[in-house]
Parts: sequence; C-alpha cells; structure tokens
Amino acid sequence: MPGINKAIQIFRIKDLRNKILFVLGVFAVFRLMANLPIPGVDLAAVSRFFDNNQALGLLNMFTGGALDNLSVVMLGLGPYITAVIIFQIMTLIFPQLERLYKEDGEQGRQKFNQYCRIAAIPLAALQGYSMIILFKSQGLITVLNWQILLVSVLSITAGSMILMWLGELLSEKGIGNGVSLLIFAGIVADFPRNVGQAINTFQPSEIFSYILFFVASIAIISAVIILTEGRRNIPVSYAKRVRGQKMFGGVSTYLPLNINPAGVIPIIFALSILILPTMIASLLKNVGGPIGSASSSIAGFLQNGLIYGIITFLLVFIFTFFYTAVTFDPKAISTNLQKMGGFIPGIRPGTSTSSYLSYILNRVLVLGAFSLGLIAVMPSIVQAITGITNFKFLIGGTAVLIIVSVVLETTRQIKAQIEMRDYENF
Repeated sequence: MPGINKAIQIFRIKDLRNKILFVLGVFAVFRLMANLPIPGVDLAAVSRFFDNNQALGLLNMFTGGALDNLSVVMLGLGPYITAVIIFQIMTLIFPQLERLYKEDGEQGRQKFNQYCRIAAIPLAALQGYSMIILFKSQGLITVLNWQILLVSVLSITAGSMILMWLGELLSEKGIGNGVSLLIFAGIVADFPRNVGQAINTFQPSEIFSYILFFVASIAIISAVIILTEGRRNIPVSYAKRVRGQKMFGGVSTYLPLNINPAGVIPIIFALSILILPTMIASLLKNVGGPIGSASSSIAGFLQNGLIYGIITFLLVFIFTFFYTAVTFDPKAISTNLQKMGGFIPGIRPGTSTSSYLSYILNRVLVLGAFSLGLIAVMPSIVQAITGITNFKFLIGGTAVLIIVSVVLETTRQIKAQIEMRDYENF
C-alpha cells in the first residue's frame, strides 16, 4: 500500500526519523507536565467545576486537560501568544517597532521575538496569579498561604516558559512550527477521553444523531481545508534585464493572496473578548446587590446561544480585517515588486499597484472573514442540531483550523524532506 510504503520510507531516513522521534519526545514531556498539579488542589472539586463552566472548558481544550488538572502548564502557550499579539498590534502605533518587525530583516525579526519572550514572563506571572485567586474563591484550592502562592505562581510561570522553549526547540530541530505543534498536541490529547465518554453515554436511539454529527464534522473539516488552502493568484511579470552578456528576468509568475491570511488569530481574539466577561460575570453573580444583579443579567445574556453565536461571528469578521491590516502591507509589497523589476500586467508600478492589491485583498477578505466566522459558530450549530457535545475538537472552530493547518504544513515538510533525498539519490 502507498501509505505504508511512505511511512516505511520516512523511518528509513535517519535525519527525518530523528526529527519525528524528537517531536514525539517533546510531546511526551508536555503531557507529563500537564499532569503535575500545583500544591493544595482538590481534584474532585476541580472536575465538578469544569463540568459546569463552559468558558474555562473551552480554554482547557487547548491545553489538553492541563487546566482542569491545575498543572504547572495550565496556561499553556497563552502568555507567549498574547505577548506576540500585543506586540504585533503595537506595530500600528510605534513606527520603530513596525520597522523592526517588517524592514530590518532576520536580525530585526529575532529582536522582535526576543521582546515577545521577555513580555511573556510578566504576563504568565499575572495570569497565573489571577487563576490561583479565581480557583481559591471557588474552593478548588484548599490550602493557600503566601509561601504556596509564591511557589505556585513561580511554577506556573516556569511551566509556560518551558513550553515556550520546547516550542522553539521543535521549530529548530523538529518538523514544522513548534508552537503550533504543541497546541495541536494539547487539542488532540483529549481524543481518548472523548471516545470513552461517547462510548459510555451512547444510546441506540441516538444513532441517527451520531451519523449526522460525523457527516457534519467531515463537511466542516473539508471546508476548513478549502479555506486554508484557498488562494487568489495575481499575475506578476518581470522585465528583462541585460547584465554583461547574460539576460535576466522576462518570466511570469503569480502573487498568491490567501483567502484567510489571518489564520486562527481572529477567532482567538473573539474568544478572548467573550470569555473574559463571561468568567467575571459568572464569578460575581452570587455577590448580591447591584453588582450581583448586573452580573447575573450579563451572564444570562451571554449564555443565550443565538446571541453568543451572533456576537462571535461579528467579532471574528471584524478582527479578520483588523489583523490582516497589521500583518499585510500592500505598499511594501508594491515597493518590493518595483525594486525587483516586477509588475502586474495592466497596472502601473507604485501607488497604482498598491491600490490594486488593497482592492483585491478587501474583496477576498469578505469571503475569508465570512467563512471564518461561520466556522467559529459552527460548533454551536452542530451541537444544537445533534445534541452531541463529545468530540469538540472535530468541529470547534479554532481547534479544527489548528489541526488542519498543522497536519497540512507537517505533511508538506515531510514530503519535501523525502523528495530532497530522492533527488540526491537520483
């Protein structure tokens, strides 16, 4: 069989085999750390709390159960990702930071990444402290004095930094992007537990709902693959140039514009904005008085499935345009094309090219933002129709986008490694 032969070929190549084994080894370390709880945790109370808390349950899915174990890596890579997002937004405010990120080459990008790493440390400490106080107020941590609090915050901060370091090691020595691989590992880690829950709760009368659920899941995954791989190709030609006795250029190629250039970031933005007020309202609704009454109203409003879905869709749609504006600069692309002697047929170089790219990009983004928003709310729609809440990673908007993106990228890199060796042998 071609698949088995390909797998055998992969493990016959020593360098590729070592990379795959290294990735699996890092995954094993990550899962070990995800099961090391901080001191003073009541695991039975934690299990009951997360069963009844949708907002934190969603966060827990991206850490592979590390959050509902209250482990030392309960924050996952969240602080580092938050720091990267903050600094990317800051490029719109500070021209020096934008120049460092976009114009100073590899050295500037490394310095930008170093700033993100440094900023992730206080973010991890602050988030860890907030989580501990939150869980203490819910009775999930039975013993908490200043010594335990200090040790817990330091452990959580160190756990996040270790994950960040492991992610960079994976990018350097493994296959694919290390941060994406660790998030992928966290998402799929709950697969055995989901299967067990589905088997234990299965009723013969629900067979039609399960069939409908899996058909919808396959359709959603297929749509995500199309969205991830979809591109709008803009033709580009290069003028002929004569240097000495040789002629360069004169070729035609294309500039690909992704339908979804922002990736999963818009969904992360939207969920972050929605989860925070939901968590705060859930905590304060039992306080009493005007604060408790207002919190109960907000919690009830956000728990309405239709309202929650509409708000999520709108936020994802808006953030897709916003984040693309941060990361994609038509003017810079136009300038680079002009420097290399490239041009879009029928469009004048310079400002006209920049305006044309912006025009095409905005038209493509309408489709991309609409599709991304639809994928973000699809879990609620499918669960409402089928009544099945297991296998969330199969239909969860951000989860399935990450899974599909990581699988496609890793497959491409493995294929490239094999073809490179085949070419050398030939």
